Amino acid sequence: MSTPSDGGARDAHASGGRQPAPDGPVGAPLGGGGDRTPGAPDGAARPPAGEPAGKKRAGRDLRAAIGVGVGLGVVIVASLFLVKDIFVGVVVAAVVVGLWELTSRLEERRGIRAPLVPLAVGGAAMVTAGYVRGAEGAWVVMALTVLALLAWRMAEAPEGFLKDVSAGVFAAFYVPFLATFVALMLAADDGPWRVMTFLVLTIVSDTGAYAVGWRFGKRKLAPRISPGKTREGLLGAVTFAMVAGALCMHFAIDDGKWWQGLLLGFAVAASATLGDLGESMIKRDLGIKDMGTLLPGHGGIMDRLDSLLPTAPVVWLLLVIFVGSG
Repeated sequence: MSTPSDGGARDAHASGGRQPAPDGPVGAPLGGGGDRTPGAPDGAARPPAGEPAGKKRAGRDLRAAIGVGVGLGVVIVASLFLVKDIFVGVVVAAVVVGLWELTSRLEERRGIRAPLVPLAVGGAAMVTAGYVRGAEGAWVVMALTVLALLAWRMAEAPEGFLKDVSAGVFAAFYVPFLATFVALMLAADDGPWRVMTFLVLTIVSDTGAYAVGWRFGKRKLAPRISPGKTREGLLGAVTFAMVAGALCMHFAIDDGKWWQGLLLGFAVAASATLGDLGESMIKRDLGIKDMGTLLPGHGGIMDRLDSLLPTAPVVWLLLVIFVGSG
């Protein structure tokens, strides 16, 4: 969900002479990406030979992206409203796959071997504990996961111990711990509607950024991190998310107020954008375009979670402040 570099010498030097691979636009809901022309707005791709230079194209296979997106949406909505426990399993599966993608890329590109087994087991337990025992349970499992990482890595040679464990602690916080806030939302009496609000606002924010940035984007938001992201796209994310937030708080959340939805939408747009930029920074450092290839038209699981993970604690906290823990 990030865009390619402008190809400056600074980026090439920082990556050891390797030109960082591109990633997609801010919040591209269908896994935007592709090879973009430097200075073009969000979503503007280099035209193929013989095609007018001014024609804008999507960076990925939109048919595949739409098909996968619809399929994921059906699975999520069905599990969320039919059997909440199944939805917890969906979150756990996403966390485990996301950890596998992240640790695989770290080892492949940097030789960092963050222990996957304790991460996967601890991550699954963390999400489950958050759903069953609340925030306290999640914190306990997080601490135990860190201890397990230390013990697991001690079975190998001491060289690289610090960087491997540090990467493991980062991965444990970045993926399962942040995902645990989705489980905390789900545990409330109106949990499915809280989670649905969280998902809708994040998707709407991403869509607003993509659509407005693609059509009107001119001024770069963070050119050193993701040159395809624009200030106009960010304004689109904020506008779309605030409107959706007002509607969701009024119609989906018990005792919610429309003005609370405006604040919620603004916060979601900010956190989703930061999440996009954060993963773009990781991918730029690793010199890759996507974290994986599991989802055709989207990249990997982590390429879909980059906006969602940092947004989950923001939505959970604001909903608790506005309407209580449920």
